[in-house]
Amino acid sequence: QLVESGGGLVQAGGSLRLSCVASGRTFSTYDMGWFRQTPGKEREFIASINYNGGSTWYADSVKGRFTISRDNAESTVAYLQMNSLKFEDTARYYCAANEYGTWSYWGQGTQVTVSS
Repeated sequence: QLVESGGGLVQAGGSLRLSCVASGRTFSTYDMGWFRQTPGKEREFIASINYNGGSTWYADSVKGRFTISRDNAESTVAYLQMNSLKFEDTARYYCAANEYGTWSYWGQGTQVTVSS
């Protein structure tokens, strides 16, 4: 089970930190990722991090502004620090876990709204 939190309404230029608590499986061995979706559009990859936090990947649209991290100390928690938010970052943000090369597990999402 993946549960996201931390979304909300923020002004352009502001920051938000999303969290994703993963439970029910050994998610510490899974790569974790963040995606976003707006109505009528495909779900878009934002960022991912490998199982031990040693490697990260970002979409060009968020590179330099967003940072993904994770904590496997007790349960697995994935974070997405979002800085310098833009109106076009408005979307529903989803956390996902990758099993054997497939994003197999998804949360319900958290809404991020950036006012211009």
